[in-house]
Amino acid sequence: MNPHSLELLEYESLLRLLARYTGSPLGRQLVEQARPSSDRQWLDSELAAATEALDYTRSADRATGSRDGPARLRFTDLPDTGGAAERLRIEGSVLDSLEIYSLIALLERASEIRGALLPAAEAYPRLSERAARIGEFRPLLRDLAGKILPDGSVADDASVALARIRRDIERQRKQIEESLDRFVRTHREDGVLQEEFVTVRNDRFVIPVIPGAKKRVPGVIHGASGSGHTLFLEPMETIELNNDLVRLNEEEMREVHRILREMTARLREHAGAIREAARVLGELDYAFAKARFAVDFDAVIPRFSNGEQPRLALRRARHPLLQDVLRRQNKPIVPISLLLDSDARTLLISGPNTGGKTVAMKTAGLLALMAQSALPVPAEEAEFPVFDEVLADIGDEQSIEQSLSSFSAHIVRLKEMVESVTPRSLVLLDELGRATDPEEGGALGVAALEEFRQFGAFTLASTHLLPLKVYGAGTPGVLNASMGFNEDTLAPTYVLRTGMPGKSAGLDIATRLGLPAHMIERARNAMSTRERDLARLLNQLEQRLTEAAAQVAENARASMKLVEREQALEKEAQRQQAQKLKEMEQRAAEAVAQFEAQTRQMMEALAATAEKRKDAEKLQRQAARIKREFEESVQGAAKPKAPPPALPEIREGVRVRLRDVREAAVVRRVHPNGRLDVDLGMLTMQIQASDVVEILQGQRQGPRLPAGVTFTAGPRWDTLTREINVIGKTADEAIDVVDKFLDTALLAEVARIRVVHGHGHGVLRKALGGWLAKHPAVEKFYPASPQEGGTGATIVELKGG
Repeated sequence: MNPHSLELLEYESLLRLLARYTGSPLGRQLVEQARPSSDRQWLDSELAAATEALDYTRSADRATGSRDGPARLRFTDLPDTGGAAERLRIEGSVLDSLEIYSLIALLERASEIRGALLPAAEAYPRLSERAARIGEFRPLLRDLAGKILPDGSVADDASVALARIRRDIERQRKQIEESLDRFVRTHREDGVLQEEFVTVRNDRFVIPVIPGAKKRVPGVIHGASGSGHTLFLEPMETIELNNDLVRLNEEEMREVHRILREMTARLREHAGAIREAARVLGELDYAFAKARFAVDFDAVIPRFSNGEQPRLALRRARHPLLQDVLRRQNKPIVPISLLLDSDARTLLISGPNTGGKTVAMKTAGLLALMAQSALPVPAEEAEFPVFDEVLADIGDEQSIEQSLSSFSAHIVRLKEMVESVTPRSLVLLDELGRATDPEEGGALGVAALEEFRQFGAFTLASTHLLPLKVYGAGTPGVLNASMGFNEDTLAPTYVLRTGMPGKSAGLDIATRLGLPAHMIERARNAMSTRERDLARLLNQLEQRLTEAAAQVAENARASMKLVEREQALEKEAQRQQAQKLKEMEQRAAEAVAQFEAQTRQMMEALAATAEKRKDAEKLQRQAARIKREFEESVQGAAKPKAPPPALPEIREGVRVRLRDVREAAVVRRVHPNGRLDVDLGMLTMQIQASDVVEILQGQRQGPRLPAGVTFTAGPRWDTLTREINVIGKTADEAIDVVDKFLDTALLAEVARIRVVHGHGHGVLRKALGGWLAKHPAVEKFYPASPQEGGTGATIVELKGG
């Protein structure tokens, strides 16, 4: 990208703003190195990682204080280990204790982040992929843990020898202090002591004495005070003790150096993995800095349009640097929205001075650079082409040193832009045609815009000149836009509106800023009739556009109210329908209760005589079936059902599935009235065609009979199916099914059957036992053997079998 454009659009200031969201020197370094790129593959990859980091951050924020959701990742206080990691490359070098401590802290944090991201690979694959590049450092950290203290000192327990030496040093110091204390007590009265305390000079314990004492007290002088009035004496009796202390201190230094050398060697074994872990932590810190910036500035991940249909679309976009300044001042920022595409690639912005034209262009330009740096952009929606150049001419670049006037600098820069422009460029021109005669400047501006338009570049330009406004109104591919102006307050509104040019309102702005009224009046009188008419026309157009925008907003609010009212009515209708269904179910329940009471009375009357008991039981089962069908019909009425799918034509020989029957049946005959004869297991029955819910694949064809000959199957029994399973049925349903099963078994002359009812609470077993005991065809019944199901099944032996 053009370095001059990066400077004009304050790209470096943006990076400094983003760097505030990093937590480590590694992340800040990557932010400082960020530059826009035209590599679409790299952009897609980096933006995907930024999207995952943003999703992770938001999920972690929502999960704060709970165990659900991902844990927050910490990048703050990460040490700068670049120098230490590089020194590991030098064989034989020994890191100092603080360097080792910083590397350990880095590896601990790397292991923590790796442990958080690897299990989340399904939700955050790109972040997890980067975390996977961090090595497994836990064994190394266990070996080094606790040996270096936060202040950089080596811990006493870093080795057995070091702990022993330091204990010896402590004992030696106490001996020296005790010896010196005795010396002070001995010479307290003879006037040789300057002060009664023990101090250290040249790593040896000494006592301050007066200058004349060196002849009176045997010992070694280790220096004098600045005034010369105090000498520091090491008494003769402590010289040997101090010598032993110096020797112990040297042993300590050698042991510490040995420990640091061993720890350095352990770290050197993982030097490459440590450098890679540092790189990954920097990349992740950078990615999560983007996420924290996006959360703080309500930014979105930008999209890139394809090359065939390029679009530059911004909705409620904000300049991040301006937003940061206004936020500190507790002031709101006015966002901008614009759309350029293949049909219109040039936007010509006019309007009042200090109205925000330059900020609008800078916003579009800086956000394009942010998008191509794979950064979130402050907007509700942002889509850009991938630009190969961003060319900007913003502000006054006059130079006395280079003998350039404002106009000359403007032309030089325009020339450079014309030479560099491509169809994939973004061109930003502030105050096009400025600093010269308005007529000539307007003509030059039209020529420049036409040049960039013919190249196919996306162009944003601001102007006050009439020829450019006319050009924007009558040229295909060029859109006029204006910055809003409040006629009542004579102040700009900073709202960008496309579709019409805006008036400069220079005299109105001058009035608001306090220029004397007589000067304003004189200026208005000096304006030509044509200029006043044009200004009045633009003012009327702007007023109408404002009114139209207000009407659109009012229509939107009215539409929203209608939608809310429709939703409220729909909710009320649902409530009423639910109430009606509840009442209907209540009435149905009452009818069922009444039916049960009447049925119970009939059963009691019929059961009064033993000979009618079986009829009573059958009638009871029939009543239970009627009750069940009644309840199902009521539930069906209460719940709307989708119409059943249309079935293909039912033919003889096809296999079908019947309603409420699990096993398939075979169609034997189709009657003209729509009824069907079907074989279901060992039974042949006649049903309604509406009882068929599915036609199964395949047919079971039987032999064809001569014309006029019919065949009716008699009772059959498959030895593999001499049992019936009633698990899951109610007692009444089970008795009904077993009753039919016994009838079929009797016709087939079967002597023994098995009824599988399961264990459960024994309800089915008891109900069936009571019923079988009264059945006239049952010889006896008993629980099955363990091999046949135990108490979960009942063996029934039939009479005459």
